Amino acid sequence: MKTIYINRILKIIVAIILLQTLFFKFTANPESVYIFTKLGIEPYGRIGSGIVELIASILLFVDKTRFYAAFTAMGTMLVAILSHLFVLGIEVNDDKGTLFILALITFFCSLLLMIRYKDDINFLKR
Repeated sequence: MKTIYINRILKIIVAIILLQTLFFKFTANPESVYIFTKLGIEPYGRIGSGIVELIASILLFVDKTRFYAAFTAMGTMLVAILSHLFVLGIEVNDDKGTLFILALITFFCSLLLMIRYKDDINFLKR
């Protein structure tokens, strides 16, 4: 029973973090535009990553797709973490590293979900 609650809490954490950034990405918030311009992928990267994060957030709550959604969220956050480390810096526009920390939290929660849902991988079933 505790496992169900832990899984649900992890999914909610990932979904909340991913979904709260969508407003800023889809409304072309100056900070989002700055980040993706610095990465050289504005506006397609901003809008594309927002769409991917929206889809992953929804699919986390569908039993058949939860592993793949966690994998997608983890991959998206890996790109964000690497972007912070190699291009943007940990602190962006005096945010005190908030975006970087949120990316780390989402990455590790998604990784835990992938481990917990590893039995959902279709091509490994015999």
